[in-house]
Amino acid sequence: MDQLVFWIVFNAFVLLLLALDLFVFHRKEHEVKIKEALLWSLFWVLLSLGFNALIYYWEGPAAALEFLTGYLIEKSLSVDNLFVFILIFNFFKVPLKYQHKILFWGIIGALVLRGMFILVGVTLIAKFHFIIYILGAFLVFTGIKMAFSHGDEEIHPEQNPLVSWVSKHIRITKSPVGGKFFTKIDNKWFATPLFLVLVMVESTDVVFAADSIPAILAISKDPFIVYTSNVFALLGLRALYFALAGIMQLFHYLHYGLSVILVFIGAKLLLSDLVEIDMRYALLVVGAILVISVIASLLFPKNKEELPKPPVKQ
Repeated sequence: MDQLVFWIVFNAFVLLLLALDLFVFHRKEHEVKIKEALLWSLFWVLLSLGFNALIYYWEGPAAALEFLTGYLIEKSLSVDNLFVFILIFNFFKVPLKYQHKILFWGIIGALVLRGMFILVGVTLIAKFHFIIYILGAFLVFTGIKMAFSHGDEEIHPEQNPLVSWVSKHIRITKSPVGGKFFTKIDNKWFATPLFLVLVMVESTDVVFAADSIPAILAISKDPFIVYTSNVFALLGLRALYFALAGIMQLFHYLHYGLSVILVFIGAKLLLSDLVEIDMRYALLVVGAILVISVIASLLFPKNKEELPKPPVKQ
């Protein structure tokens, strides 16, 4: 019963934070500056660490380590996903002042979708133990595939099935209408190009979840730990995007670091019945890989012509 109350209180708290974010602090659409984004990023990180301390006192050091490791992995994967958001916004030429709104509603959808994925994943693993081997193999395969892919692929919205379906079945205005997703013309409702961008962001998050959810399930089987680490990683995603948008392309080796992390986590799952890796060592390995990939990116920068374009300013 106590855990049920904690679930309710936690979700109510998250909804309150989101409401304050959209309707109070970002009520007026504006271009988020780096200083503002850094302050918000610091706030979300400190809030996440504060919640981590609460878990430590509530469920003990083991659960706290699982949360911290899961949060670090989710946060790292979300940084890699920010490259894709830049490409989407550049393709649709979305002005910076509207990008926060799209990311906000995109994260709302991501929270709902990931909550469903986590519930299904935890339930299946509890009933069918062999699924951990499938998840482990999938993570190893994904990690290897990520290592041989490029972080600056072109975005082709016309090839996105959901975007294509929306374009064919819903009336869409030819040009944007401010920051609106929908508008009324001659007593008829039309979607705007900004709504198509939101659809694109939501659909790509489903792909992102295919990597991140198995990774966090490899760290913890506790649905509350898995869910909350995902939530806190996503809550700080918008601020992180605007804080790093101009320099994100410099961390070109982070992509490879994440691929190694996915392979490591996948191997941890595959060997879980033979070797139990202490969570403290898992956290150290993940942290070390991230630090090495960032340092390598700074020591061995790419040529300017090889870097992906930063977000558009309009």
